[in-house]
Amino acid sequence: MRRVARLLSFLGAAGVVLGLSKVHAAYIADPPYDFTSSFRLAWALGYILLLWIAGYGFGLPDLPRSLREATIVASGVSASGAVAVSVLQLAVGDALLPRFVVFGSALLLVPWQVAVNALARNGRSRDEDRDRVILVGSAEELGRLRADLDLVPEQPAVLVGHLLSSEAVAAEPDRPLLALVLQEAASVIVLDRSAQSDGAVVAQAAVLHEVGVRVRTLVQFYEEWLGKLPVGELERASLFFDISEIHRVRYARIKRLVDLVVGLLGMVFFVISVPLVVVANLFGNRGSLFYRQVRVGRGGEPFEILKYRTMRADPSASSADGSAWTAIDDPRITPVGKFLRASHLDELPQMVNIVRGELSVVGPRPEQPRYVEELSATLPFYGMRHLVRPGLTGWAQVKYGYAGDEDDALEKLQYEFFYLRHQSLRFDLRVMGRTVRSVAGSEGRGR
Repeated sequence: MRRVARLLSFLGAAGVVLGLSKVHAAYIADPPYDFTSSFRLAWALGYILLLWIAGYGFGLPDLPRSLREATIVASGVSASGAVAVSVLQLAVGDALLPRFVVFGSALLLVPWQVAVNALARNGRSRDEDRDRVILVGSAEELGRLRADLDLVPEQPAVLVGHLLSSEAVAAEPDRPLLALVLQEAASVIVLDRSAQSDGAVVAQAAVLHEVGVRVRTLVQFYEEWLGKLPVGELERASLFFDISEIHRVRYARIKRLVDLVVGLLGMVFFVISVPLVVVANLFGNRGSLFYRQVRVGRGGEPFEILKYRTMRADPSASSADGSAWTAIDDPRITPVGKFLRASHLDELPQMVNIVRGELSVVGPRPEQPRYVEELSATLPFYGMRHLVRPGLTGWAQVKYGYAGDEDDALEKLQYEFFYLRHQSLRFDLRVMGRTVRSVAGSEGRGR
């Protein structure tokens, strides 16, 4: 249902803009003109694209959870699109699109997007407990799975039952797993490694599979429903997949080209932002403009990452031993720095790192050498994340956000392994889209 809502959201924007453009050209303009052969067709398509990006970034059609929220978000999207086009027209000194089209579309799209959101919310309410899950595995895996389902899954699911492998088997004719699935009306069975190796458990799962209950290994369930790899399987799974950036030359080349295009475009905004940040710093962030820090890059090679400085520049602003993880609401952050972080403008200087080839647009976020050393000692497979170029954004950033300690770093590593396992141009574009939505919604903050 939500897929239908997303399609209707996109088609609605296109239909309204193009429809009003045709009406204006045929009945309002003096003299009338052929819209499809005029220069305004290209600008209308650009306006549609702008509305699509703004809608996705602000979470339309599926993120608002109430009529009021949907109305506010839809109004914001329409207003931002209309203002952006109006500012552009003032800058070039020409009416690229008629006001009838710009403001008419803004007004008509608000009720349309609200209606489409209602459709998406209706679909979501039916999907909330669509997948009822039973885990056959250890108590440790139960605790992890329950905690992970409380995060933001890729598919909605609820854990309705659990059996240890020993509890799932009993003397014939008792079949505990079958009984529990029927009792809880479960739709998915998840088997950990010990359950998969038990013939009696697998036999019951086979019977359930034949009647429509889905059966997944723990790794498969985490990948399909949670978009990550389970922590207990990271070391075992680390060798059993190709990494596209290493094993597929064509992908590696295309990824680098995408990085260069994004990096060069981003450099334009970076250059524009420099004088603005300089002036802002005079009022609430005095000190050096940039913050430079050594991070670990591809192949374990160190490089110097570049950001706008967001913390106080005096030595007393540093932690006592220089090893503390930076907190989200760190008291060392200045008022200007807080705005730069909230808007993610502090990341703009990293366009230089992207153009140099030290960073990619999408990849695991680079860490400081001392954290890498600590985490590598705790997690023997941690170094795998350095087989690819680190990223400005990444799957772990959009799914989990800020890492404030070693537990968070381990959590993010599960998402990073998922990215390594599924690395592709399509997945990179998906991460970029999620990043736009995350920034627009001010959700989370990566290191």
